[in-house]
Amino acid sequence: GRVIPLFIVDPALVHSSRIGPNRLAFLASRLRTLHAELVAHGSGLLIAYGDPRQVILSVAAEYGATMVTFERDTGPWGRKRDREVAQILLANGLTGQTSQTLTIVPPTTLKTGTGTPYTVFTPFYRSWRNALDVHDTFEIPLLSKHPNQPSNPVWPDWPVSEVVLPESSRGHAQDLLRQFAKSALNDYTTGRDMVAKPGTSRLSPYLRFGILSAQECARVALANMPPVAGEVRSGAEVWLSELAWRDFYHQIVYNFPHVTTGSFRPVYDNIQWDNNPEWFAAWCEGRTGYPIVDAAMRQLNTEGWMHNRARMIVSSFLTKDLLIDWRWGERYFMQKLLDGDTAANNGGWQWAAGTGTDAQPYFRIFNPISQGQKFDADGAYVKKYLPELRYVPTKFIHSPWLLQGRDMRDARITMGVEYPYPIVDHATQRQAALAMYAAIK
Repeated sequence: GRVIPLFIVDPALVHSSRIGPNRLAFLASRLRTLHAELVAHGSGLLIAYGDPRQVILSVAAEYGATMVTFERDTGPWGRKRDREVAQILLANGLTGQTSQTLTIVPPTTLKTGTGTPYTVFTPFYRSWRNALDVHDTFEIPLLSKHPNQPSNPVWPDWPVSEVVLPESSRGHAQDLLRQFAKSALNDYTTGRDMVAKPGTSRLSPYLRFGILSAQECARVALANMPPVAGEVRSGAEVWLSELAWRDFYHQIVYNFPHVTTGSFRPVYDNIQWDNNPEWFAAWCEGRTGYPIVDAAMRQLNTEGWMHNRARMIVSSFLTKDLLIDWRWGERYFMQKLLDGDTAANNGGWQWAAGTGTDAQPYFRIFNPISQGQKFDADGAYVKKYLPELRYVPTKFIHSPWLLQGRDMRDARITMGVEYPYPIVDHATQRQAALAMYAAIK
């Protein structure tokens, strides 16, 4: 039969405080390129604006549809919407058909030996690897333009992005995947942590919006596995495990929906955070006085993306140096990130804050100085996003407050003027964080 591709723009999402202009603008860009891709196959994309529960029936009636198919969500809000849409379809004599390919392995598939969802990654990963079935089943459906289907979608008013958007076509995403497999996948084990180098795939926005599927990424990883496993895991195996982390966090959100508003371990909701608003503003704006933290936040604010190692550093700093509730940072990330995904973002923040699934969480506290020295040894990342520090010698690039006399003059910077002194002392705050967490035991 005929397939009418439809995207419903839900005003509840467009106006959500958790969705910023960057991600909405990238979505708009993607819908335009998707429309063009469908036109090339003799079809086109229909855009509707409104509550999906109401819009779906009117669109089905207008085009004489007998079946509605859609992808199931994993989060509590999306699952509630999906259930209500399915009930409305049933009540009006329409067949509803759903799929769940947002993840590689559906979030309901894997259970422990006692029949409960996994809450620890390592056993989840073993089970996940055994369950992998990533054969290529993609095929273009029969797309036929209905006589009444508009040649151009109706576009709602979209916000203007704060950053330069990457290209959103599927062809471009496939090119990025091929380039990553060719140039960076083999060295991914170590290269993924070097913040100034192109050692990661940068495919997260394309996975977030379904421009690439996680399944096809897994196929690439499996195709690049060495024939014999070595003592050190291959880059392909490590990248595959990162895709598994994405699945893991989606099944956590699916099975434990309370994590979207509170700690995975509810006892940590009792933490007495300091929540200093001035410190939070300094963190958001990249002026904490710790170069690796500030560079990362400026990358986020200027690109709508942040290196994964940098995400770990800044989230640890917010929660365990500034003693600010992880939900403040989690929300800010969702407002800025092109790849903002509730499950992955929530899982990453709870991991860093020590409130999530990790068995030994709270005493892992990143030192922002040593993290910078280890993963940005020559300061290239810092100098790219903090040009005021471009003349600072490598020796001082992650602790510029140690500059004295001639070194400071040669660096063409005055601490406290062009660049701030640290707003907190890491050693002091580390002890405060340990005490804060220990108090709720």
